[in-house]
Amino acid sequence: MRRPFVAGNWKMFKTVAEARVLITELLPGLTDIQGVEIVLCPPFTSILPVAALLEGTAIGVGAQNMHWEASGAYTGEIAPPMLAEFCKYVIIGHSERRAYFGETDGSVNRKVLAAIEHGLVPIMCVGETLDENEAGITSEVVTRQVKEGLEGVEAQSIGSIVIAYEPVWAIGTGRAATADGANAVIAGIIRALLAQMYGDELAGMVRILYGGSVKASNAGEFFRYADIDGALVGGASLQASEFIPIVKAAAS
Repeated sequence: MRRPFVAGNWKMFKTVAEARVLITELLPGLTDIQGVEIVLCPPFTSILPVAALLEGTAIGVGAQNMHWEASGAYTGEIAPPMLAEFCKYVIIGHSERRAYFGETDGSVNRKVLAAIEHGLVPIMCVGETLDENEAGITSEVVTRQVKEGLEGVEAQSIGSIVIAYEPVWAIGTGRAATADGANAVIAGIIRALLAQMYGDELAGMVRILYGGSVKASNAGEFFRYADIDGALVGGASLQASEFIPIVKAAAS
Protein backbone atom coordinates (compact mmCIF):
# COMPACT_ATOMS: atom_id res chain seq x y z
CA MET A 1 0.00 0.00 0.00
CA ARG A 2 1.58 3.28 -1.11
CA ARG A 3 1.27 6.12 1.36
CA PRO A 4 -0.04 9.33 -0.27
CA PHE A 5 2.61 12.00 -0.70
CA VAL A 6 2.14 15.76 -1.05
CA ALA A 7 5.09 18.11 -1.48
CA GLY A 8 5.02 21.88 -1.63
CA ASN A 9 7.57 23.49 -3.94
CA TRP A 10 7.95 27.09 -2.84
CA LYS A 11 10.19 27.90 -5.82
CA MET A 12 11.90 31.32 -5.51
CA PHE A 13 9.37 32.72 -3.05
CA LYS A 14 9.46 33.60 0.65
CA THR A 15 12.14 35.33 2.63
CA VAL A 16 13.05 33.72 5.93
CA ALA A 17 10.61 36.00 7.75
CA GLU A 18 7.84 35.17 5.27
CA ALA A 19 8.65 31.47 5.49
CA ARG A 20 8.22 31.55 9.26
CA VAL A 21 4.81 33.19 8.87
CA LEU A 22 3.69 30.58 6.35
CA ILE A 23 4.77 27.72 8.61
CA THR A 24 2.77 29.15 11.51
CA GLU A 25 -0.26 29.32 9.20
CA LEU A 26 0.23 25.77 7.90
CA LEU A 27 0.96 23.89 11.10
CA PRO A 28 -2.49 24.05 12.76
CA GLY A 29 -4.13 22.57 9.69
CA LEU A 30 -1.49 20.00 8.78
CA THR A 31 -0.41 18.43 12.05
CA ASP A 32 -3.64 16.47 12.59
CA ILE A 33 -3.83 15.03 9.06
CA GLN A 34 -3.08 11.32 9.15
CA GLY A 35 -1.90 8.95 6.45
CA VAL A 36 -0.16 11.45 4.17
CA GLU A 37 3.55 12.11 3.86
CA ILE A 38 3.88 15.90 3.75
CA VAL A 39 7.02 17.65 2.57
CA LEU A 40 7.81 21.36 2.29
CA CYS A 41 10.56 22.50 -0.09
CA PRO A 42 11.56 26.12 0.63
CA PRO A 43 14.44 28.04 -0.99
CA PHE A 44 17.91 27.16 0.33
CA THR A 45 18.01 30.22 2.61
CA SER A 46 14.92 29.06 4.49
CA ILE A 47 15.70 25.37 4.85
CA LEU A 48 17.33 25.66 8.29
CA PRO A 49 14.67 27.91 9.90
CA VAL A 50 11.85 25.85 8.36
CA ALA A 51 13.45 22.63 9.61
CA ALA A 52 13.72 24.14 13.09
CA LEU A 53 10.03 25.10 13.10
CA LEU A 54 9.00 21.63 11.88
CA GLU A 55 11.13 19.77 14.41
CA GLY A 56 8.98 17.33 16.36
CA THR A 57 6.31 17.18 13.67
CA ALA A 58 5.83 14.53 10.98
CA ILE A 59 6.26 17.11 8.19
CA GLY A 60 9.41 16.65 6.15
CA VAL A 61 11.77 19.19 4.63
CA GLY A 62 13.11 19.06 1.09
CA ALA A 63 15.36 21.11 -1.17
CA GLN A 64 14.55 22.22 -4.69
CA ASN A 65 17.85 21.22 -6.30
CA MET A 66 21.42 20.12 -5.57
CA HIS A 67 24.75 19.35 -7.25
CA TRP A 68 25.80 15.74 -7.80
CA GLU A 69 29.28 16.12 -6.27
CA ALA A 70 29.79 15.72 -2.53
CA SER A 71 32.10 18.74 -2.44
CA GLY A 72 34.29 20.78 -4.73
CA ALA A 73 34.97 24.07 -6.48
CA TYR A 74 31.43 24.64 -7.74
CA THR A 75 30.66 28.22 -6.74
CA GLY A 76 27.01 28.78 -5.97
CA GLU A 77 26.11 25.10 -5.76
CA ILE A 78 24.85 23.02 -2.82
CA ALA A 79 26.20 19.53 -2.15
CA PRO A 80 24.14 16.50 -1.04
CA PRO A 81 25.81 16.22 2.41
CA MET A 82 24.94 19.86 3.08
CA LEU A 83 21.28 19.10 2.43
CA ALA A 84 21.30 15.82 4.33
CA GLU A 85 21.98 17.70 7.58
CA PHE A 86 18.53 19.30 7.43
CA CYS A 87 16.58 17.63 4.60
CA LYS A 88 15.30 14.18 3.75
CA TYR A 89 14.05 15.01 0.25
CA VAL A 90 15.26 16.85 -2.84
CA ILE A 91 13.43 17.81 -6.03
CA ILE A 92 15.46 16.85 -9.08
CA GLY A 93 14.92 17.75 -12.72
CA HIS A 94 12.04 20.17 -12.34
CA SER A 95 11.00 21.52 -15.74
CA GLU A 96 12.11 25.03 -14.73
CA ARG A 97 15.60 23.68 -14.05
CA ARG A 98 15.59 21.95 -17.43
CA ALA A 99 14.22 25.00 -19.29
CA TYR A 100 16.18 27.83 -17.67
CA PHE A 101 19.35 26.23 -16.32
CA GLY A 102 20.26 23.63 -18.91
CA GLU A 103 19.49 20.49 -16.93
CA THR A 104 19.50 17.34 -19.05
CA ASP A 105 18.41 13.76 -18.53
CA GLY A 106 22.08 13.00 -17.90
CA SER A 107 22.51 15.59 -15.16
CA VAL A 108 19.21 14.53 -13.62
CA ASN A 109 20.52 10.97 -13.48
CA ARG A 110 23.75 12.02 -11.78
CA LYS A 111 21.75 13.92 -9.16
CA VAL A 112 19.35 11.02 -8.57
CA LEU A 113 22.26 8.65 -7.98
CA ALA A 114 23.97 11.18 -5.69
CA ALA A 115 20.79 11.70 -3.68
CA ILE A 116 20.43 7.96 -3.11
CA GLU A 117 24.10 7.66 -2.16
CA HIS A 118 23.72 10.35 0.49
CA GLY A 119 20.45 9.06 1.96
CA LEU A 120 18.16 11.64 0.37
CA VAL A 121 14.85 10.79 -1.26
CA PRO A 122 14.83 12.15 -4.82
CA ILE A 123 11.58 13.56 -6.20
CA MET A 124 12.41 13.14 -9.89
CA CYS A 125 10.35 15.28 -12.26
CA VAL A 126 9.41 14.31 -15.80
CA GLY A 127 7.00 15.79 -18.31
CA GLU A 128 6.49 16.94 -21.87
CA THR A 129 6.24 20.45 -23.32
CA LEU A 130 3.14 21.76 -25.07
CA ASP A 131 4.74 21.24 -28.50
CA GLU A 132 5.61 17.66 -27.60
CA ASN A 133 2.12 17.05 -26.27
CA GLU A 134 0.48 18.44 -29.39
CA ALA A 135 2.86 16.42 -31.59
CA GLY A 136 1.65 13.25 -29.90
CA ILE A 137 5.05 12.25 -28.52
CA THR A 138 4.29 12.43 -24.79
CA SER A 139 4.97 8.71 -24.39
CA GLU A 140 8.31 8.95 -26.18
CA VAL A 141 9.46 11.96 -24.15
CA VAL A 142 8.36 10.69 -20.74
CA THR A 143 9.73 7.21 -21.42
CA ARG A 144 13.14 8.67 -22.30
CA GLN A 145 13.18 10.91 -19.22
CA VAL A 146 12.30 8.05 -16.87
CA LYS A 147 14.73 5.57 -18.41
CA GLU A 148 17.66 7.97 -18.52
CA GLY A 149 16.86 9.51 -15.15
CA LEU A 150 16.90 6.09 -13.48
CA GLU A 151 19.93 4.72 -15.32
CA GLY A 152 22.03 2.76 -12.84
CA VAL A 153 19.45 2.86 -10.03
CA GLU A 154 19.50 -0.55 -8.37
CA ALA A 155 16.33 -2.50 -7.73
CA GLN A 156 16.75 -2.20 -3.97
CA SER A 157 16.65 1.61 -4.23
CA ILE A 158 13.75 2.12 -6.62
CA GLY A 159 11.07 1.90 -3.93
CA SER A 160 12.49 4.95 -2.15
CA ILE A 161 12.31 7.18 -5.23
CA VAL A 162 9.34 9.47 -5.85
CA ILE A 163 8.49 10.43 -9.44
CA ALA A 164 6.48 13.53 -10.29
CA TYR A 165 4.76 13.77 -13.66
CA GLU A 166 4.57 17.47 -14.45
CA PRO A 167 3.44 18.34 -17.97
CA VAL A 168 5.43 21.50 -18.69
CA TRP A 169 2.46 23.20 -20.33
CA ALA A 170 0.49 22.95 -17.08
CA ILE A 171 3.09 24.39 -14.70
CA GLY A 172 2.23 27.87 -13.47
CA THR A 173 -0.26 28.37 -16.28
CA GLY A 174 -3.47 27.64 -14.43
CA ARG A 175 -4.11 25.01 -17.09
CA ALA A 176 -3.99 21.63 -15.37
CA ALA A 177 -4.01 18.37 -17.24
CA THR A 178 -7.26 16.47 -16.96
CA ALA A 179 -7.31 13.79 -14.32
CA ASP A 180 -7.92 11.20 -17.04
CA GLY A 181 -4.97 12.49 -19.02
CA ALA A 182 -2.66 12.54 -16.02
CA ASN A 183 -3.66 9.02 -15.07
CA ALA A 184 -3.08 7.79 -18.61
CA VAL A 185 0.54 8.96 -18.39
CA ILE A 186 1.15 7.92 -14.79
CA ALA A 187 -0.44 4.48 -14.98
CA GLY A 188 -0.16 3.71 -18.68
CA ILE A 189 3.33 5.03 -19.34
CA ILE A 190 5.37 5.61 -16.18
CA ARG A 191 4.22 2.74 -13.96
CA ALA A 192 4.05 0.38 -16.94
CA LEU A 193 7.63 1.32 -17.82
CA LEU A 194 8.78 0.80 -14.23
CA ALA A 195 7.23 -2.67 -14.35
CA GLN A 196 9.27 -3.45 -17.46
CA MET A 197 12.43 -2.14 -15.81
CA TYR A 198 12.02 -3.51 -12.28
CA GLY A 199 9.06 -5.92 -12.26
CA ASP A 200 5.49 -5.45 -11.16
CA GLU A 201 6.12 -5.71 -7.42
CA LEU A 202 8.79 -3.01 -7.27
CA ALA A 203 6.91 -0.80 -9.73
CA GLY A 204 3.95 -1.02 -7.38
CA MET A 205 6.04 0.45 -4.56
CA VAL A 206 7.02 3.64 -6.38
CA ARG A 207 4.94 6.71 -5.58
CA ILE A 208 4.09 8.77 -8.64
CA LEU A 209 2.72 12.27 -8.18
CA TYR A 210 0.94 14.69 -10.47
CA GLY A 211 2.12 18.30 -10.64
CA GLY A 212 0.96 21.25 -12.69
CA SER A 213 -1.57 23.85 -11.52
CA VAL A 214 -2.80 21.62 -8.68
CA LYS A 215 -5.10 23.53 -6.34
CA ALA A 216 -7.69 22.86 -3.69
CA SER A 217 -10.53 22.88 -6.21
CA ASN A 218 -9.10 20.18 -8.49
CA ALA A 219 -6.83 18.01 -6.30
CA GLY A 220 -9.56 15.51 -5.48
CA GLU A 221 -10.11 14.80 -9.17
CA PHE A 222 -6.53 13.55 -9.51
CA PHE A 223 -6.48 11.63 -6.24
CA ARG A 224 -9.49 9.54 -7.32
CA TYR A 225 -7.12 7.44 -9.40
CA ALA A 226 -5.27 4.67 -7.57
CA ASP A 227 -2.06 5.21 -9.52
CA ILE A 228 -1.83 8.92 -8.69
CA ASP A 229 -0.24 8.89 -5.26
CA GLY A 230 -0.30 12.59 -4.49
CA ALA A 231 0.93 15.89 -5.84
CA LEU A 232 3.92 18.15 -6.24
CA VAL A 233 2.28 21.50 -5.59
CA GLY A 234 3.73 24.81 -6.76
CA GLY A 235 1.92 28.14 -6.34
CA ALA A 236 -0.86 26.68 -4.19
CA SER A 237 1.70 25.56 -1.59
CA LEU A 238 2.38 29.22 -0.80
CA GLN A 239 -1.11 29.67 0.65
CA ALA A 240 -2.29 27.76 3.70
CA SER A 241 -5.89 28.08 2.50
CA GLU A 242 -4.96 26.14 -0.66
CA PHE A 243 -2.30 23.71 0.53
CA ILE A 244 -4.10 22.34 3.58
CA PRO A 245 -7.22 21.27 1.59
CA ILE A 246 -4.96 19.60 -1.00
CA VAL A 247 -3.33 17.50 1.72
CA LYS A 248 -6.74 16.69 3.19
CA ALA A 249 -7.92 15.57 -0.25
CA ALA A 250 -4.96 13.20 -0.47
CA ALA A 251 -5.79 11.81 2.96
CA SER A 252 -9.35 11.06 1.97
